[in-house]
Amino acid sequence: MSAHATAPHILILGGTTEARRLAAELTARGALRVTTSLAGRVTRPGAPQGEVRIGGFGGADGLADWLREHHVDAVVDATHPFAARITANAARAATSASVPLLVLRRPGWLPVEGDRWHPVPSLGAAADALPALGRRVFLTTGRLGLGAFAHLEDLHFVARSVEPPEPPMPTDLEVLLARGPFTVADELRLLRGRRIDVLVTKDSGGEATAAKLTAARELALPVVVVRRPPLPEGVTALPDVAAVVERLSRLEGPARTGLNRP
Repeated sequence: MSAHATAPHILILGGTTEARRLAAELTARGALRVTTSLAGRVTRPGAPQGEVRIGGFGGADGLADWLREHHVDAVVDATHPFAARITANAARAATSASVPLLVLRRPGWLPVEGDRWHPVPSLGAAADALPALGRRVFLTTGRLGLGAFAHLEDLHFVARSVEPPEPPMPTDLEVLLARGPFTVADELRLLRGRRIDVLVTKDSGGEATAAKLTAARELALPVVVVRRPPLPEGVTALPDVAAVVERLSRLEGPARTGLNRP
């Protein structure tokens, strides 16, 4: 049996910058087999180091079967903070397969002086809040969430997305295809040029997309912030790659063996 086949196997549920950083960190250690799973929703994701798997698992049961079949020693859920279904399936699968699960989540944003935030629990609640806040809306909620705003016919929407969105969508909609990060100057130019009077965003956290919040603060614009879905019961999040690597090193069994080197 090859050394690769017997190396501790870490499965990363990826798609985020942190997932790519973690794959690079673990792969560099040389004594681990690292597989990153990508859902495939973005057509050109940045390729992480190590092995890459594209596509879903078929729910929690399918993932549990995959963990057993491929002798996975630990799972790291490093998906987007709003990928609630994936996280729930990962928690169920890890329990079923008796595999440790770690969740890597960048910290959420916190309001500062001058912010005019309106926290809401869902995209539907964000849509309900908009008519009282503005008429020209900048949506940065991703291409899969535009249907929540499709019924608001009296508002003008500007939506920014990496990929072209699919129906349902608002009738009065301008789509900007762009990939961050964006500077504050970029965001100020966009907000002023499109005469935006309210911003809608998810609390994805991180620096790559935070400039829009600074720009909105400078222009005194209201910001509807969709709060993150709660983690499954009994699951806690780790804030960065270093914390995940440190926690992996404390696990019992094969996963720890491959991490006991700088």
